[in-house]
Amino acid sequence: MTIPPTETTTTGTTPHHLPSQIQKPPLHTLLSTHDFAHAASLTFPPKTHAFVTSAATGLVTHRSNSATYSLITLRPRILRDVSRVSIRTSILGSPVSSPIFAAATSLGITVHPEGEKEIGRACKRLGVGMTVSTSASFSVAEIAAAVREAGVEGNDEEGGGEIPLWFQLYVDKDRTKSEQLLTQACEAGGVKAVFLTVDAPVPGKREADERISASEAVGLLSGTGGVVVPMTGEKAENDKFGGGLGRITGKFLDASVNWEDIAWLRRCLPRESGVKIVLKGVQTAADAVRAMEAGVEGIVVSNHGGRSLDTATPTILVLLELQRCCPQVFERMEVLIDGGVMRGTDVFKALCLGASGVGIGRGILYGLGYGEEGVRRYVEILNDELETTMKMCGITSLDQVHPGLLNTRAVDHLVPETVEEEHPYAKWRPSMRKKVT
Repeated sequence: MTIPPTETTTTGTTPHHLPSQIQKPPLHTLLSTHDFAHAASLTFPPKTHAFVTSAATGLVTHRSNSATYSLITLRPRILRDVSRVSIRTSILGSPVSSPIFAAATSLGITVHPEGEKEIGRACKRLGVGMTVSTSASFSVAEIAAAVREAGVEGNDEEGGGEIPLWFQLYVDKDRTKSEQLLTQACEAGGVKAVFLTVDAPVPGKREADERISASEAVGLLSGTGGVVVPMTGEKAENDKFGGGLGRITGKFLDASVNWEDIAWLRRCLPRESGVKIVLKGVQTAADAVRAMEAGVEGIVVSNHGGRSLDTATPTILVLLELQRCCPQVFERMEVLIDGGVMRGTDVFKALCLGASGVGIGRGILYGLGYGEEGVRRYVEILNDELETTMKMCGITSLDQVHPGLLNTRAVDHLVPETVEEEHPYAKWRPSMRKKVT
């Protein structure tokens, strides 16, 4: 059978009609993360595929997030005893079996009926961390319960223990709703950290998602044909701009959130709970320093997977910027990263540049197309590639990673040299122009 070519978000569109005879490739035949992405392009419902894969406007940042990793090369060391390696580590004070964690993703139920609950079960059995989004398909309490109830299969020694759950907060214009969500997340969900989303004050323009009616979304159809996000109660229906789920269900976002709101967030958390605050979406050294000075426990270097502001800097370059301009932040708080990670070598490079954890977003949803087993296989493929990379580079544990194992010269010219916001030579200011009246 010849499968006709389908358009994907690489051209800004998405398949509208999938041949009914296409069968999902057997899970055991998927050998790389790219295989999962291809399987999703063939088998996801059109609206689901558009929502999961779409990115902002021209997709420049979406592509460069991944492509920039290939410009950084490895410098292997030889004749080391690498017969045994370990990728166990800790993130935000919690022990995990791998530095890879499930980044926050929205509306998982459009991919699988059990949505984020299946992701949680997979993370439990893998022994890795999971971030739950405000836009998840189930409450934090429901997801936490699924995690607690998940057993351990066979002689799996890697997973099975308690895993860290983190809550990704989108601040609501009605702050009381956010305060209620935080209480539920901390008390019923037992989350150990709150990831305050700072890279999406408003939803980005994702054209592939806009092109398909919101009523075609699978899994969250209400009686009136709209899509409802359970945790926020927001309903997505087409408007004059199209049917973008991210934009329509993000109408509740509070664009006024600013640095002073970190104190508000701290007050919302249970006293003496030990719940950490992490800023998700730091994209410059200047903001990393300000986050450090604000006393947060961590940051996620992220541009929302290229879904918010197109032509924003690839995240691995931001990590290099932090190393060059403000290396002290790595000592004062935890630095995580997400965006564009497709190979174990990508994970390794991020770790060598100071990241203590690497988030996977879209890929987790690709795996979710096969349920819990698919999520597990997706992460296990990356884990295996990471272990292979470590052995090839002559190290046996993650406390041995360092920047000297990388050659970054191909991208060094793209990395700012100071933490200042000034352009190196352009000094123009709006005041030089005639004022608009």
